[in-house]
Amino acid sequence: MKNTLISLLLIVAAAPAAWAQDRIYRCGNEYTNNAAQAKERGCKLVEGGNVTVVQGARPAAAAAPQPAPAGGASTASPPSAPRVSSNDQRARDSDARAILESELRKAESRHADLVKEYNNGAPERNALDLRNPQRYMERTAELKASVARSESDIAGIKREIARLPAASN
Repeated sequence: MKNTLISLLLIVAAAPAAWAQDRIYRCGNEYTNNAAQAKERGCKLVEGGNVTVVQGARPAAAAAPQPAPAGGASTASPPSAPRVSSNDQRARDSDARAILESELRKAESRHADLVKEYNNGAPERNALDLRNPQRYMERTAELKASVARSESDIAGIKREIARLPAASN
């Protein structure tokens, strides 16, 4: 019984070697396990572990480029996209502008509050800050980062508004 168990353990321990992949060769962007073909093409042996190659989808043939639409817009919608009337598009652009301007006002208000609280790097100390000076320094650093982030947010919203077509009245 003991000899059978030891034999079984040896067989189980040797099994992964039997499951290992053959030698893999890299030929540019292709891989092969055919040694004769690899030698013919001057491929290099891949060292260090198993190789898994997943076939990607072939890109579809590029459609003929379409002329840019009037007004200088650089993005083109796919041919299957539903067409929107110019009045509907103007309404959508107007809605987008109103939403972005509202977000800009909110961001500017938050920024003003943060700048006031930051107080040029010397925010007011609260009870916790008086007991723990390290917390005060951390809070000051967080406020500084928040001010910088809100400035970045405002700049991003302004860029988005600038990308919209001019408002028509």
